[in-house]
Amino acid sequence: MCGRFVSTSKPEDLVNLFGVARWDPDQTLDASWNVAPTDPVWAVLERLDRESGELVRQLRPLRWGLVPSWAKDPSGGARMINARAETVHEKPAFRKAFTARRCLLPADGYYEWVAIPATEKAKASKQPYFIAPADGTLMAMAGLYEWWRDAARPEDDPLAWLATCTIITTQAQDDAGRVHDRMPLAITAADVDAWLDPDHTDPVGLRRLLHTPAGGHLTVRAVPTTVNSVRNNGPQLLDDLPDGGPQGLRD
Repeated sequence: MCGRFVSTSKPEDLVNLFGVARWDPDQTLDASWNVAPTDPVWAVLERLDRESGELVRQLRPLRWGLVPSWAKDPSGGARMINARAETVHEKPAFRKAFTARRCLLPADGYYEWVAIPATEKAKASKQPYFIAPADGTLMAMAGLYEWWRDAARPEDDPLAWLATCTIITTQAQDDAGRVHDRMPLAITAADVDAWLDPDHTDPVGLRRLLHTPAGGHLTVRAVPTTVNSVRNNGPQLLDDLPDGGPQGLRD
C-alpha cells in the first residue's frame, strides 16, 4: 500500500506542468514531507463547467481517503486511501469513480516500511524507506475522487460537501518490491488527457493507462525513523542515514 508520501510542489508549478485552466489562488496547501491519510492533497481533475458545459482542467485540494457517495458518514475514508488496480473496476466503493471521476495526485515519492526483528540489544522496529523516480521527476499518481454529501446540511451549504480521493496501487516490482509488496501506479504524460477525460469510461482501456512510476526506474533508500510519526514534517525526514541505513530488505 501507499500510506504516506511527499508532496512539495508549488501549485503554480503544478498548474503549468499539467495544463490546468482553473485554480483558486486562495486555496493553498503547505509543502509536506509526511502526507498522511485524511490530509488535504493537491489533485488534478477535469469537470464540466456549469455555465459553458465544457470540460475544465482544475487543480484543487481533496482529502486523502475516499468516502463513497453512499456512505452513511465519512469516518471510513481513512481506511480507503488505496484502491487495488486488480479490483478497482468492480469494488462498490471505487467502480463508479473509476469510470467517471479520475484524477492525478502529484508526489515527489512515497514511503514504505520494513520490519526489523528484535535483537538482544534492540526492540523490534519498522525502518522507513523513501521510494522515488531515479531521475527526480514528479510522480503523477493515478487517483480517483468522489463527493460525499452531509444530509444533515442544506444542499447549497458548502460545508455539506466533502471531496475525497484514493490512490490506485498494484503489485510492487524491482527494488520497490523488496520493501513492500504493493506500490502506487502512475499516469505518463502522454496518457494524462485520456485518464482525466470523464467521457472515457471503458474499464479495459482505462486499465491500460496505468503504469509503474518512472517506468520502474526508482530509487529506494532508508530515511530517519522520525517519519514514522505523523507529527513530524520537514525536509529532514529525507536525510540520508549513515552507511545507507540498516539492512532488512527482502532478498
